[in-house]
Amino acid sequence: MNLHHQGVGLFKSIDDIDMQVQGSATIAAKPLPSALPETIFSGKNFAEWREYLSDLDWVPDLGVDIGSPTWFRGLVTLTALCGFAISCLPDFGPIAGHRADPLSGFRADQARSQMIAPLAYGSDTGIRMAATDAVRPLAESPERPSIELVATLGRGDSLRRVLQRAGVASDEAAQANDLISGAVSLGDIKPGTKIDVVLGRRPAKNQARPLDQLAFRARFDLNLEILREDSGLKLNRKPILVDDTPLRIKGTVGSSLYRSARAAGAPADAVQKYLQVIGSKMSVSRDIRSTDEFDIILSYRRAETGEVEVGDLIYAGLERDGKAQAQMLKWQSGGRTNWFEASGVGQSNGELARPTNGRITSNYGMRRHPILRYKRMHSGMDFGGGYGAPIYAVTDGKVVHAGRKGGFGNYVRLQHSGGLASGYGHMSRIAVSNGRRVRKGQIIGYIGSTGLSTGPHLHYELYRGGRTINPTSVKFVERAQLGGRELRNFKGELQKLQRVEPGAALTTLKNASAQAEPEREINRLNKPLKS
Repeated sequence: MNLHHQGVGLFKSIDDIDMQVQGSATIAAKPLPSALPETIFSGKNFAEWREYLSDLDWVPDLGVDIGSPTWFRGLVTLTALCGFAISCLPDFGPIAGHRADPLSGFRADQARSQMIAPLAYGSDTGIRMAATDAVRPLAESPERPSIELVATLGRGDSLRRVLQRAGVASDEAAQANDLISGAVSLGDIKPGTKIDVVLGRRPAKNQARPLDQLAFRARFDLNLEILREDSGLKLNRKPILVDDTPLRIKGTVGSSLYRSARAAGAPADAVQKYLQVIGSKMSVSRDIRSTDEFDIILSYRRAETGEVEVGDLIYAGLERDGKAQAQMLKWQSGGRTNWFEASGVGQSNGELARPTNGRITSNYGMRRHPILRYKRMHSGMDFGGGYGAPIYAVTDGKVVHAGRKGGFGNYVRLQHSGGLASGYGHMSRIAVSNGRRVRKGQIIGYIGSTGLSTGPHLHYELYRGGRTINPTSVKFVERAQLGGRELRNFKGELQKLQRVEPGAALTTLKNASAQAEPEREINRLNKPLKS
């Protein structure tokens, strides 16, 4: 086998050797080359390769010449670098740390004695000690000398039942109930009232604990306390100073009456009621100017203990250039509460109430009678409804007829103010009697099918001057005029409210229970003598 490099033979063929007699002498006589030819791993070739590789662009732009050998060379470089980076990623698994061996035996008891276990786990802490001969078992566990708890009065509940559920004996609960009822009406105690109860030590385990103390807020202006004394239970009244000065809020209407009143501190409900009351006198959108001043007065109570009760709107006023445009005062007259003007005239506008909750099955006008089978005037409205559904008075009035009336069957007629009257027919049962006064929304009977009727329904009629009219076309206007002593009381209350300064109800309230500081002797001696 011959090995050649750059055309130079490293070994000669046997044919090139002269086969002379001398043999080996002849070979020895041939001169050897001065140096061996350069191999592929020689320094010169290595330098050439290094220069060649250094001239290559190993990181070409992969966005240029896509698919060319240069591009593939860059792709190989990128793949190699990414593979190397991925191989160098650290392990994201948990780092194994030192785990202490669980304590046991004496060491566990020592550690347990130094820790504080939560109550949820039984609070089982401290050094465990075995019982000795000095330990004697208890015949019975000792009881707490007293128990303090808080009971809450629920809606529809009674004070006596609340105390009994708290653990008070029935006889003491009845005694406490009688003491409290003598000081305040039990109906005045609001649902949700918190009652602090302290029960004493009981003489035997089969007996209830005695009531040692009871205290609660009976009214906004009164605290009640029951204490046990030698003679038994005793009630102590603790009055609370309460200021009833009304809260007056005044301000300029500006761009929005509602926003201005709210910004001045008026509650949202009070502002809405104010707009409703003023709206009965004038148009809020057209008649009120931005320069006008609103005047709102609310019932307001504050106690020396810090509690506040904000009541309803009691006065609504509007001023323009110092002159009153509207003055409306809430006043009760004749068992009804209404808004009255400063002159003592009250007015309320609105539609008549619906006589029943059923749907309208037949309107006012000409129709074919379902029983008589001919066309005639239907002088009222028919309302469908289940048998026995309630029927209500459309407005206040007096019962002028209650009984049978021809084809109407059981029939009730009410006389209202302003020459109006209403009739209700085909009732199954009548709930009022002749001569009785009824209020708007009061039940006067129940739906039935008496008289000329094909099924349970209400036949409702409305009269003006004794003649039937269409009930859907009528709105009522009621006026009340104060006079005599009631008018004087009304104007006196109005003047009293107008004298209240805005924000007077927000001043500091003097604590009635606070005692005046004793006067120092030196100050008393330095006072000038009276001549």
